[in-house]
Amino acid sequence: MYKIDFKSSVKKDFNKINKADIFFIRNSLKEFSNNFSKEYETTLMQSGKIKKLKGKTEILYRLKLRSFRVIYKKYEERLIILVVHVTTREGAYK
Repeated sequence: MYKIDFKSSVKKDFNKINKADIFFIRNSLKEFSNNFSKEYETTLMQSGKIKKLKGKTEILYRLKLRSFRVIYKKYEERLIILVVHVTTREGAYK
């Protein structure tokens, strides 16, 4: 099982989202971390729910949750998913 860790800036992201959506996002991330494996990740990538983002310095992934996008990093050796940013689709890639 992976541990979920939130970057401190995610608190600001959550202040912009209503409580019902925060509850949905947290539950979805908990389910995501509980089920996470290489096979699960491959399945979600094939369905388009996860996408590896292009970048030169670090490897980031995007997870679609309804109209929200969760940008995260994986640290496989430490089994941690670091949530970098949570926002709506419109603001996800700015």
